[in-house]
Amino acid sequence: MRVLGISGSLRRDSHNTGLLRAAAELLPPGAELVLFDEMAGIPLYDEDIDVEPAPPAVAALRDEIARADAVLISTPEYNHSVPGQLKNALDWISRPLAQSPLRNKPVAVIGASTGLFGAVWAQAEVRKVATAMGASVVDRELPVGQAADAFTEDGRLADDGLELVLADLLAELVGEGRGALVEAA
Repeated sequence: MRVLGISGSLRRDSHNTGLLRAAAELLPPGAELVLFDEMAGIPLYDEDIDVEPAPPAVAALRDEIARADAVLISTPEYNHSVPGQLKNALDWISRPLAQSPLRNKPVAVIGASTGLFGAVWAQAEVRKVATAMGASVVDRELPVGQAADAFTEDGRLADDGLELVLADLLAELVGEGRGALVEAA
């Protein structure tokens, strides 16, 4: 099973990209995580340039989502909401809605932030947007607060309880867990 990891942060040493790498180590056997690394190349959404062929980074994102069996998004929180580049990428892949590569695709959203709350508002917003796009969204969150201290030197989550929650969420994402997916209407 191929899980596409999308980080909502563009920073080289992003805590959210680190969280995706930690998740890769916790996936059930037979599942692999592939990181999408072209977020910085996605232009601002403009319907005038939303034509074929799509801009290269947009085409790459659409193709990677279509190839994936599931998608794991890790987002920071900017001003109590979704980072602009991540929301912009979601806007690109939402059009046309009936052909969105996220339609009926299992999606989970996790997040890390340097504050105490672990990007819970941003996670809720991304889940809302993904549901509106027709994805099958895992109805759970994983808030990793105080992210600068949340990881060990080898990249694992320092809190064993958080690591267990992440492993359970990942099992649910790939269809091996007991939790429910929010089915899009």
